[in-house]
Amino acid sequence: METSASVAGIARKIAVLGSGISGAVCASAIAKNGISITVFDAARGPGGRMSQRRETTGDGKELLFDHGAPFFTMSNCSEALGLDREWESRGLIAEWKQKFGSFDCIAKTFTETEQEGSNKRYVGVPGMNSICRALCHQPGVESKFGVGIGRVDWLEEENIWRLTSLDGQNLGHFEGVVASDKNIVSSRFTSVTGRPPPLDLNLAPDLGNRVQDIAVSPRFVVMLAFPEPLSWIPFKGFSIRNSKVLNWAHCDSSKPGRSTASERWILHSTAEYAETVIAKTGLKKPSDAILTKVAEELLEELQNMGLNIPQPFFKKAHRWGSAFPLTSVAAEEKCLWDKKRRLAICGDFCVSPDVEGAIISGMAAASKLTELFSCL
Repeated sequence: METSASVAGIARKIAVLGSGISGAVCASAIAKNGISITVFDAARGPGGRMSQRRETTGDGKELLFDHGAPFFTMSNCSEALGLDREWESRGLIAEWKQKFGSFDCIAKTFTETEQEGSNKRYVGVPGMNSICRALCHQPGVESKFGVGIGRVDWLEEENIWRLTSLDGQNLGHFEGVVASDKNIVSSRFTSVTGRPPPLDLNLAPDLGNRVQDIAVSPRFVVMLAFPEPLSWIPFKGFSIRNSKVLNWAHCDSSKPGRSTASERWILHSTAEYAETVIAKTGLKKPSDAILTKVAEELLEELQNMGLNIPQPFFKKAHRWGSAFPLTSVAAEEKCLWDKKRRLAICGDFCVSPDVEGAIISGMAAASKLTELFSCL
């Protein structure tokens, strides 16, 4: 059992690794309890799969795309109760009030999929990353972007964590660590970088066995911009059946708070298509030539559906290599927790592979740490 003497003389500081919705929610909840939080993320800004992509056309026109999660829903789960109302009152989110449906590539027909009593669809305003951005910049939270984590070491004698960046810089000492990016502990980190994962879970074998090789489903997305609305398409978001290439399409510019200067659509590939491409090209960052080919193939599939899709004036692909987990490794506990070392692991891979699952897991990790610190 830890005592206050075990951490005497050390400021109460916690490092949160990853600024996706799970890490951002966790950081915010802990900071509200007066504990100093530092969020680290290798990306240029917060959001993870809820990030917003900024692109510029050849003639200087700026385009914004929610190229990850298109929206999220919230049930009345006790862990996240009221967060949607709080965020809506702060103007961070709004309900996306559009009709959604499904398209069958064999029958060449649309069907409406809305059911009475369905959960509201929420989007961040003015972008999906608005929630994470606000939470990562609230009082008590310091955020450091563009900082890749190279090592997360447990110093047994000092009873504390030490973080080191990918380029060898000392990032400081922390009483607790929250890993909200599964790649921090995953062998996939090695496949991409050639380096061992930053956090060696031999320290906590029980946790390590559960997150060592989380099954994931890759996706490619293609961002499209058209000069005129595709008004003949009856839905602003629709799933796609009986296609080996496309799984989902939505009109990003139909969301509240977005510019309507152009009509912007996003296409999501099937996992089968993405796996086929990755099998040929590997897990490392895809080349521009590969992404160009992917963009052309996904657009061609959409055009072959008989929807009278014109040529866009902007077209670009992005790969999500491991963003969609296929398993839930902590469905009952909501997060993974090592009390002795004050280490929490959270994310959608702990609860359910969606934004709400990530939020619930981040809240659970925050609860573990704040409860422990309140006893010290």
